[in-house]
Amino acid sequence: MSILRKLNSKLAETTGYQVRRVPAPKNAATAGTLDAVPKPRAPRPARLPAVPRHAVDPEVDRLLDRPVFVLAPVRSGSTLLRMMLGAHSQLHASHELHLTGLEVYFKSGSPTERSFEALGLGYEDLEGLLWDRALHRELVKSGKPFIVEKTPGNTFQWQRIAETWPDARFVFLRRHPAAVSRSWHEAVPDRTREEAASRVLQYMEAMEEAHAKLGGHILTYENLTADPATELRTLCDFLDLDWQPGMLDYGTSLEGAVLGGGFGDWNDKIRSGRVQPDRPAPTVEEIPEVLRGMCRAWGYL
Repeated sequence: MSILRKLNSKLAETTGYQVRRVPAPKNAATAGTLDAVPKPRAPRPARLPAVPRHAVDPEVDRLLDRPVFVLAPVRSGSTLLRMMLGAHSQLHASHELHLTGLEVYFKSGSPTERSFEALGLGYEDLEGLLWDRALHRELVKSGKPFIVEKTPGNTFQWQRIAETWPDARFVFLRRHPAAVSRSWHEAVPDRTREEAASRVLQYMEAMEEAHAKLGGHILTYENLTADPATELRTLCDFLDLDWQPGMLDYGTSLEGAVLGGGFGDWNDKIRSGRVQPDRPAPTVEEIPEVLRGMCRAWGYL
């Protein structure tokens, strides 16, 4: 055990605090598109027994009605899909909110934790209330009935999301695994091709697990760019919404849109306001070995 871990162990036992490294600032040029695989959450101070999660009562605990979550890898075209969904009169699709990064802690030594435990509310229950309220506030401001959230990191938090909103609807956006890996490597050249391939595979494996457990609607970036009208009609059917042709010309939803570092892709294709053709797919020889199994599973080989 390292000296820091030993120190943290003793500190947690006696004070409820731990020493944590201050993260280095991200490069502004790469911060937005590159949603790194989340690191494990820091352990919470363990002072009282954990409160079991209570069953969510939508009438009491939730303000949102059937929120929509897009689960997708980084560099998969999810910002395009978000903009198109946001052009629908019934859907508000905000920028990437990184919602599950909002965590609740109790002040060390205060009676707050016991008080909320008496109410049957632990850390995760309170986080669920906070997440729901934050999204609901954004939705009310939009004047629309349903919200869409598409932060790629949500792919690793699908269980928490499904527990928080039992009525959530899930959309799975796939793209050729080697194309995703290629795009991520090009966006961050100091990441090797092998590292990019291994990391995007983690997103895809999490998506597979989530779909097996939750079900939902699957669409591909390639079909979305080749025949957007057909893909969006089918998606609207899944969401119990009428198809609106304005989704194809999403330029109106660019007004006031938040794009850039940490919020989603911001390249010229997105800013054009219309769907642009996809790049040629990687050749078989260009597919990293680690991605070949997923390419087969998703029908790209």
